Amino acid sequence: MTRLLVSYLSLRAPPCAASEEGPRDVTIRREVLNIESYLSLYRSVGEPWRWDQRLKMDRDILSRFLKCSDCDIFIARRQDSGTALGFCEFDSTHLPDVQLVNFGLIPHAQGRGFGSALLRAALHAVWRERTPQRIWLHTDEWDHPCALEVYRRAGFVVERQCLQDATGL
Repeated sequence: MTRLLVSYLSLRAPPCAASEEGPRDVTIRREVLNIESYLSLYRSVGEPWRWDQRLKMDRDILSRFLKCSDCDIFIARRQDSGTALGFCEFDSTHLPDVQLVNFGLIPHAQGRGFGSALLRAALHAVWRERTPQRIWLHTDEWDHPCALEVYRRAGFVVERQCLQDATGL
């Protein structure tokens, strides 16, 4: 049985204001996606990291969640083509806590500053609009090797780490 180190992180203070600095050829906006568009982007971003939770989810339940007011999805797109480069998804169902559920970029967009810009803009907007006590997430060893560092640079703090069976993730 495969066991993975899982890290639980929290952001308990408002993030610094989203700066205007960052990639100039990318727009970052909140969007409501239909299930087909969402799953296509989810696969494009998550396949290298073995993301499968949304793929296993009942399509009707997922579709309703994507349309509900507790779901915030921010997408980074190329300005010239509108192509999605990545997304940041939040679940505010359990306010005052907000969970950062999914965050990532398609493989060819990684390493160019798009991810940091997307995360900063999304965190700032969610904190401003939802006023949570904390934004939390979990990540594990199957995620991108730079994931923990990206989250730490955004202000997240590791609150605990534990070994979990990979089948439970």
